[in-house]
Amino acid sequence: MDLQAQEGQLTTSVVRVLVATAVPAERDAVAHGLALPGAQVIAAGVGPARAAASTATALTRAALAGRPYGLVVSAGIAGGFAPHAPLGSLVVADEITAADLGAETPDGFLPVTDLGFGTVTHRPPAPLVAAVAAATGARPGAVLTVSTVTGTAARAAHLRARHPTALAEAMEGFGVAEAAASHGTPVLELRAVSNPVGPRDRAAWRIGDALAALGDAFGKLAPVLRSWNPHDQ
Repeated sequence: MDLQAQEGQLTTSVVRVLVATAVPAERDAVAHGLALPGAQVIAAGVGPARAAASTATALTRAALAGRPYGLVVSAGIAGGFAPHAPLGSLVVADEITAADLGAETPDGFLPVTDLGFGTVTHRPPAPLVAAVAAATGARPGAVLTVSTVTGTAARAAHLRARHPTALAEAMEGFGVAEAAASHGTPVLELRAVSNPVGPRDRAAWRIGDALAALGDAFGKLAPVLRSWNPHDQ
């Protein structure tokens, strides 16, 4: 979904932005709030692998067309670690970490970096994170990417112990960040909290409220992205 009002009106001073969500409901919430020339919002799919593949495809197509993106944003709803990220709040990632990419050992979990290879963390540009937090009210912190959503209090406590700055968990951010890194493109992750991380009490979920908060956040985010210059970081 191309949000550019008319082809050819994009100025060189505005960085082209690709926003990758998991599902169409998130995509539509973002697109409703975001008014930014040259921005594109896609439903990249659920999980880090699908998100990485879809994001990489979109980045490659844009590059081959001579209109590369200057920023990739992973966006959507997420589980929040209570009490740090309550329902309806916003979280902007100061680090995007793959929480379950590694190996289980008798001494506990080891990330792949401790095994001597790979990457588990991407760090968005700090000045951009600060600007997003100021504009939207989002709290900066780590957003964890998991392939298996947390469903118990014990696992929530374990993740928080391993990642003390974690505010939220979702399933796509690290995949989007890996695709962006392969193109040398900065990445950002912005999430609205729809449920607490832990036991899956669907009656307590606030998906509609979180989607509304997400759309509102992207309305406030547009001026930040219009003025952002990656070369100033």
